[in-house]
Amino acid sequence: MDRLSETRRRPGRSDTTIGVPRNPLPPRLLPVLYIAIAHIALTFAFAAVAWDPAAVAGFFYHPRMLAVVHLVTLGWITASILGTLYIVSPVALRMTLPATWVDYTAFLLVTIGVIGMVGHFWIAEYRGMPWSGATVAAGVLVVALRVAGPLRRAPIPVAVRWHIALAFLNIALAATMGVVLGQNRVRPVLPGYVLDHVVAHAHLAAVGWASLMVVGVGYRLLPMVLPAEMPGGSRLFFTAVCLEIGAVGLFLSLFLHLGQGWVFALLIVAGFGAFLSNVAWMLRHPRPRPPAVRTPDPAVLHAAAAFASLVLSCALGLWLTVAPASATTNRAAMAYGVLGLVGFLAQMIVGMEGRVLPIFAWYWAFENSQGREPVPSPHEMPWRAAQLLGFVLWLVGVPALAAGLAFDGLSIVRSGATALLAAALLDSAQVTVILRHAYRHTRSAAGPLR
Repeated sequence: MDRLSETRRRPGRSDTTIGVPRNPLPPRLLPVLYIAIAHIALTFAFAAVAWDPAAVAGFFYHPRMLAVVHLVTLGWITASILGTLYIVSPVALRMTLPATWVDYTAFLLVTIGVIGMVGHFWIAEYRGMPWSGATVAAGVLVVALRVAGPLRRAPIPVAVRWHIALAFLNIALAATMGVVLGQNRVRPVLPGYVLDHVVAHAHLAAVGWASLMVVGVGYRLLPMVLPAEMPGGSRLFFTAVCLEIGAVGLFLSLFLHLGQGWVFALLIVAGFGAFLSNVAWMLRHPRPRPPAVRTPDPAVLHAAAAFASLVLSCALGLWLTVAPASATTNRAAMAYGVLGLVGFLAQMIVGMEGRVLPIFAWYWAFENSQGREPVPSPHEMPWRAAQLLGFVLWLVGVPALAAGLAFDGLSIVRSGATALLAAALLDSAQVTVILRHAYRHTRSAAGPLR
């Protein structure tokens, strides 16, 4: 991307100088719709906890907590991943993924399903859960089918394709399990312990879907964020194999009550350890920073904080697989969930978004200008003060929320959620500042929205 901004070549067109076609433009409207829904969901999640922390405190398996968790996992993480895929496909994955009516239908299915799931959890009406979960699953399946062909042909490392393909396979399995769990609340059909089923479903979604996707796409995006050389080789396969076997194995171990979950937890930790070692390799192989990049870089700071949360959540997760159930393990489970979902996955998306969206806006701003006006560098588009303040709020909010929920400290929970709510609002504001560049001069130059 920095090479593009230096040469000022037009994105989405053929480079007649060297005869190499440039990648097409990402769709302009569809990613913004997904991102808007994601930001609304994250804001509502933190606002709900800040407004009434007692409603989500205590043992995690109750309707209000499940509503908030699905706002984060489906509303923020999944919607962000789906929207970002349409941006990174031509930019980082080197494949074409245009937005058609099929893609907009998938967006509507995901949005309606998330609203249905969260709403029915909030009012503790489980009869609406099966159709809501099936609606989300249908939307994600449509995107998976749209991605399958271009991904197979994409000239990227095979290991990266493995991460993305396995992630979509796992979300299909996790969504199916979620629909069955919803039906099980209405009419019991599953043998065994309900909590084992819920925890199995949660880990398949969090590790098998979100983490595999974040790691796989991260291998292409993190070198752009740092910047650094692109990693390659067999070490990328190791993360895919460990995370996949670990996620599926832990799911089956919990669902079938087989025991020995610590073996698969170790595999998951090994996969994350390999990912962090590859990040360390990137740091040892830096590339020159573009002149417009200012330090400290909020995207890098968010990534570093997310990795710290990942390390802590891995340590807690391993301990939870071997420790006997007690009040202490219940407290640790709450902290584990916050660090893994909010501290690692949710925050990693914030960091990636801070670098991906300016690239997206630059592509469209350059296309819209038709070369008649200078276009700001992607590094100049973000509202830097909001980014830095947002990072500080995340840095304070995540440990406060984790500690407050772990020890039933309602005032600490409210403080942490309020800090994260403020961070989410600031992030939404600065994303708006960035995205407005994609819509400059649209009437005279860019034509209809795609």
